[in-house]
Amino acid sequence: MVHQGTWTGRRREVGVWAASALSRARESDNVLPVAPKPKTLARELSKRGPHRVLRGDLALAGQPGVVYTPESGFNLPAVAFAHSWMAGVDHYRKTLEHLASWGIVVAAPNSERGPVPSHLGLATDLRATLDICVGVRLGPGQISVRPDRVAFAGHGMGAGAAVLAAAQRDVAAVAALFPAPTAPKAERYASKITAPGLIVAGADIDTMNSNAKALAEAWGGEYVLRAVNGASESGLTEGRRLLGALGIGGSERKTQQITRALLTGFLLYHLTEDKKYEVFAKADAELPHTTLVDPHEEHTDAGFKGVLPHI
Repeated sequence: MVHQGTWTGRRREVGVWAASALSRARESDNVLPVAPKPKTLARELSKRGPHRVLRGDLALAGQPGVVYTPESGFNLPAVAFAHSWMAGVDHYRKTLEHLASWGIVVAAPNSERGPVPSHLGLATDLRATLDICVGVRLGPGQISVRPDRVAFAGHGMGAGAAVLAAAQRDVAAVAALFPAPTAPKAERYASKITAPGLIVAGADIDTMNSNAKALAEAWGGEYVLRAVNGASESGLTEGRRLLGALGIGGSERKTQQITRALLTGFLLYHLTEDKKYEVFAKADAELPHTTLVDPHEEHTDAGFKGVLPHI
């Protein structure tokens, strides 16, 4: 009897413990994982990603240029990238490799590099480049692109070419990095774009060499307009360019790191729907070393009016 009574009590204790453990398990199931802080994500995305990168020649498909891809993967996201004035794809090698290391196929036409380029011609080549990515099995046959996970991006005049291209072909996202005026004016076509846009500008946004605010004002869909603190319009280019040697702008490592993080996070969110990177697509999100810009506010010598500076 003593043994039986002792067992009964023990059974009750076990039952109470099991119920308590089950309750804690249910509570833990309802706890959402804590999202990484924007500063942590920006630091992470400023560095190369986990994928090994392969390089290919677009000329084999009839278009001068390069393509960088992850080592393997089917139905990958892709972006076609356009270079700036008097630059070529070699001046963006690390940026293109960076995107590929994060699982994004990135291809760049190497046309219109002369002093009097055709912006419409570069936009046409940008569309053709994206069509190659979608229509051709890349690499050793182990890489393919999902047609509805594609984007256009560009720097300087290439940003304008990306806008011109997006006005004529549906894509999931568009990124205009330090956009410069083009002929025809890209802002006249921006209203046709319903895809979300990322517009990145330099510290001095109101110059003759930047039409970032005009693009934002005309954008047909949602957009994010950010200025990179302390950046110049030409800072994204890599290496020693001719104009940089003459003292007219040059490569800026910090600008490149910040811009790569902004671009990578924006594309990962819109092309892969990974909510971890949603902060890079939000117009009111605080991100390190950037300033949110309201295109309808004036930029005075005292600084930005109506914007939020971010540390």
